[in-house]
Amino acid sequence: MLRLFLALCLASPAFAQDTAGRFDYYVLSLSWSPSWCAIEGDARQSPQCDKGEDHGWILHGLWPQYERGYPEYCKTAFRAPSRSQTGAMADIMGTSGLAWHQWRKHGVCTGLDSVDYFALSRLAYETISRPEVFRQLKDPVTLPAAVVEEAFLEANPLLSPNQITITCKDRFIQEARICLTRDLELRDCGADVVRDCTLEDARLDPIR
Repeated sequence: MLRLFLALCLASPAFAQDTAGRFDYYVLSLSWSPSWCAIEGDARQSPQCDKGEDHGWILHGLWPQYERGYPEYCKTAFRAPSRSQTGAMADIMGTSGLAWHQWRKHGVCTGLDSVDYFALSRLAYETISRPEVFRQLKDPVTLPAAVVEEAFLEANPLLSPNQITITCKDRFIQEARICLTRDLELRDCGADVVRDCTLEDARLDPIR
């Protein structure tokens, strides 16, 4: 009996891993589009990076998260989104291709169908005020990554430092990641999510 009990206890975490609908909270990832374009988008000739597209903080994704780690590529009985669905997300995600990728990797783990996942993603995006100051840049600047976090905190008075992290890549400001409950309320991030960029001279390019 003891062996059976121990076997069940050890097996239960594995059973819950990567199962649609089983997660603890969301990470809302906002990507600074000019940085992504400089790092890889230009090389891909992504339409997101075309001049005049006016993309600033775009929705990278709404990611289901465990208190430590995250599920991905979960099995789902729901149909994949249509081209019109993913195309309708391009205004806040940059391209329909990103919307498709986010559904395939993360959306399938929410337990929602694609219509509800994209609707929830848009709602989450709209709950966070993106600092307008960065849209006013005319030339590239270097600044401490902490300044970007401070701007988000000022634009969102209910947001606390434990609920947001700023990431960098290749010395560019990359993303702002904000932690939300399953009901899209602000909450503290897990220890594996809070990995603030500590650069004092991170680069931030202006909107194209």
